Amino acid sequence: MKALLLQEKGKWNEMKVNEMDMPSAGKGQVLVEVHAAGLNPVDYKTATGGNPNWTYPHVLGLDVAGVIAGVGEGVEQWKTGDRVLYHGNLTQGGGYAEFTVAKAHAVSRIPDGVSFEEAAALPTAGYTAYQAVCRKLPLSQVHTLLIHGGAGGVGGFAVQLAKLAGKQVISTASSHNHEYVKSLGADHVIDYREADVTAEVLRITGGRGVDAVISTVSRQTATEALEQIAFSGHVVHIAGAPDYGQIKPFTKALSIHEVALGAAHQSGDLVAEQELAAIGNEMLQLLAEGKLSSLLEEVVALEAVPDALARLSERHVRGKIVAKLK
Repeated sequence: MKALLLQEKGKWNEMKVNEMDMPSAGKGQVLVEVHAAGLNPVDYKTATGGNPNWTYPHVLGLDVAGVIAGVGEGVEQWKTGDRVLYHGNLTQGGGYAEFTVAKAHAVSRIPDGVSFEEAAALPTAGYTAYQAVCRKLPLSQVHTLLIHGGAGGVGGFAVQLAKLAGKQVISTASSHNHEYVKSLGADHVIDYREADVTAEVLRITGGRGVDAVISTVSRQTATEALEQIAFSGHVVHIAGAPDYGQIKPFTKALSIHEVALGAAHQSGDLVAEQELAAIGNEMLQLLAEGKLSSLLEEVVALEAVPDALARLSERHVRGKIVAKLK
């Protein structure tokens, strides 16, 4: 089969399409013929340092949409021809290939009317946002949210999900993306390059602060959130925990939540892996009903993935990029 091969760590920008052996489905697994695979920053980040579980050449690509081409021993819920989506295991081979394998219990069904490209835009960014907004936060007690990076993948999905839940949404983005982020549902967008984000948040909320901050950018934005949340507020961090030393204990009664989507595969917790499939099914249904945008901005060929990842690494890409294989 054809696959985009990483020959050694650090060489992701030199990946080429070449032939490699086709995998087969083991016990509890499904073989998937890949139709589309989503691109994510985690691809170039992990490829830069490598992973001790990898052998080379290695195939990247965590977000996979395709068709079941075979089932392993003990798999009864799937059959050949089913359209599926899944978030892959970082330690295993990925979806930048014509075929790959996945755990059957971690796979979601793609509804009719949803394309493979739209579906493949969801898992890494979308499931992370879904965990942050819909699983970690007590939404009945949260009325205002600050969501960083509204023009990006995680931020863009989080803005949509928070607005679907009827919340007031403040987001951050470069000025040229303000209208785009507002089109996703943000009520206010702050230019993080030009404005004092904390001062703007306090101004918008009448000095109280927001009920929750979803930090998608860095440890610094998570730490700054400690000044932006209201009493009994919540900080959800995806890219680094806040520096707790920046706030005096027992002054804000805050709650801190970690989102580590891919860790479900390494946890050894079957329920955690099944939760990935459940989130996928819920998000795919929202997509099918027209309540959620896939954020799909660009479709590229498999050969063009390294160049697209290079653009992603510059952190100025809006929405999602997907590779089309079929």
